Amino acid sequence: MSVHSQSKLVAVEESHRFMFDCFKAVHVPDDHARAMADLLIAADHRGHFSHGMNRLEMYLNDLAINSTNASAVPEIINETPATAWVDGKNGLGAVVGNYCMDLAIKKAKIVGVGWVCAKRSNHYGIAGWYSKRAMEHGMVGISMTNTSPAMAPTRSKEAALGTNPLAFGAPAKKDKFLLDMATTSVAMGKIEIQRRKGDSLPDGWAQDPEGKQTNDAELAYKTRCLMPLGGLELTIIENQKTDPLKPVLVPGDKEDAIMEAVNQSGGIQYLENQLKCCEELSKRLNVKPMEFIMK
Repeated sequence: MSVHSQSKLVAVEESHRFMFDCFKAVHVPDDHARAMADLLIAADHRGHFSHGMNRLEMYLNDLAINSTNASAVPEIINETPATAWVDGKNGLGAVVGNYCMDLAIKKAKIVGVGWVCAKRSNHYGIAGWYSKRAMEHGMVGISMTNTSPAMAPTRSKEAALGTNPLAFGAPAKKDKFLLDMATTSVAMGKIEIQRRKGDSLPDGWAQDPEGKQTNDAELAYKTRCLMPLGGLELTIIENQKTDPLKPVLVPGDKEDAIMEAVNQSGGIQYLENQLKCCEELSKRLNVKPMEFIMK
């Protein structure tokens, strides 16, 4: 059963405050907590709910068992004028990601290009966040990461490859291009969101344990076996007619439209199950609960 009608509106600033407070409650330094909250709210603001508040509990649990070092500061292992290899020291993903992209930007300003690679990092959220940092300096930004196995190669029934997301962003005088994608049909977080909503999955997203397509979000979440980019292997290609009522879109347009809708409505629409999770975190961490916008 879908719970869309039971969602509530939360101001962007209030959502950011809550996530920042949660990180602070588990002894994350101020600047690192802010980096994480900035990353997560950016995802929700753009409509990428799979990588926003949805990821908060995962990060907090990793910190609670010390599988992530809350105060780790990245360090350069080796570098040239245009490249660098960074040790993330098992730090928070946004802290390592920001450090690497900012270093790449600094190098690009001097020699025209900057390539930075990190080891010992953690889940770093939406890849587009880092490409966007480069775009704000008038540069082309590329961000990529590996992941744990979660994708079944075509005609396979077991996960053997990562979703391996990548983002590419380029600024322009009047517009911009910002592609943020996984090499699977969708990110695993999209399965989690469908599960939270109680909704079925669209065709071509995930497989069951036998390697067959499944529309069952609960089963897909347990199996954790996503389909590769392109979904099902089809032998017949149907004609996708152009709809004159729908505008042409380039990567980044959808996110801009969602951000505008959030700004117009005054807040982000969170699902009931997400809000229940936040309420539990609030009690567990003794953090002030999120306040909702009453309309």
